[in-house]
Amino acid sequence: MYNILTLNAIAKCGLHILDEEKFNISDNLENPEGIILRSFNMHEMELPENLVAVARAGAGTNNIPIADCSEKGIVVFNTPGANANGVKELVIAALLLSSRKVYEGIEWAKTLKGQEGIDKLVEKGKKNFVGPELKGKKLGVIGLGAIGALVANTAVSLGMQVCGYDPYISVEAAWSLKSQVVKANSIEKMVSECDYITIHVPLNDTTKNMFDKYMFSIAKKGLRLLNFSRGGIVNNEDLKQAMKDGIVAKYVTDFIAEDILGEENIIIIPHLGASTPESEENCAVMAAEELKDYLLYGNITNSVNFPKISMPFEGKSRVAIAHKNIPNMVSSVSAVFAKHHINIANMTNKSRGEVAYTLIDVDEIGESKDFIDEIKAIDGVLLARIVQFVK
Repeated sequence: MYNILTLNAIAKCGLHILDEEKFNISDNLENPEGIILRSFNMHEMELPENLVAVARAGAGTNNIPIADCSEKGIVVFNTPGANANGVKELVIAALLLSSRKVYEGIEWAKTLKGQEGIDKLVEKGKKNFVGPELKGKKLGVIGLGAIGALVANTAVSLGMQVCGYDPYISVEAAWSLKSQVVKANSIEKMVSECDYITIHVPLNDTTKNMFDKYMFSIAKKGLRLLNFSRGGIVNNEDLKQAMKDGIVAKYVTDFIAEDILGEENIIIIPHLGASTPESEENCAVMAAEELKDYLLYGNITNSVNFPKISMPFEGKSRVAIAHKNIPNMVSSVSAVFAKHHINIANMTNKSRGEVAYTLIDVDEIGESKDFIDEIKAIDGVLLARIVQFVK
């Protein structure tokens, strides 16, 4: 029986995947093997001793101490693509909001309540809310993952000229793009030519302040910028100056920052990208499936800190080992099995940066489990556990 701690309300359709015979699910557990959460800030909590996996029902993992988890061999999952359609739809709405001054017009219309001759006031005032159509304009999409690819394809359907920039694009994402989406050779060239830019990349050391004074200095004048990734990707002080200089005409973001609240031509949405019942359910289901497959079979899918790895379960005992990506680890582990006369029937090993992961199926373990403690004691092993015990 695995104990699963929920740190946020998780859709029942997801939790039902973790059947009661094998999983004990609660929002009040002392030492769980698994955690499933949405936005709860784990940086403020001590990692439980028995914890082996964390599943985030969402794409971003800034609320999870990834480095600390990696050091302890704890696999962290996210759910890329599960909320992609919900975010895509809001991005398309943001494109329209950045162009047509719909939001400003609605706010102005509220001021007409109680005034005489509203019809005449509307006809006179609506000229202040003229905005260009999207058709024929050039959109640059930075990041062509699950969300960026959907945005690019939809923009093509709206009649926009679309170019995409993503040096790390996956084969799957590339195949999903419409043929009309043009590849940009550099982000600088894209920014200098596009009427609209939408950002869909994670926040990390390489993307923080991606849009700064330099990037705005080469941008096409009148740029309409959309940020549905993370707030830190755009330098707000440089943004405000670019807007004063007439370089940026409109900025729409899904992340609240006090220093840009109430600024003219800045529309801030309160992080509603994935706020649809469909997105929440899709994320819960994917997170639960990832957690279940890892805890029961040791397989890893959509981890942000460990490699993707899977081995069909053939009814044998199985051992999972998270370790540092250093020489002689596999041979050291194999030596322990040999010492205890345990025959290795099947094995797979994958690495990712400084960490690696090994799955081993064996013919027979026997009654003694001392060998697992010996594996844990090997220098460089982060975590080892018996996933399946078949007598």
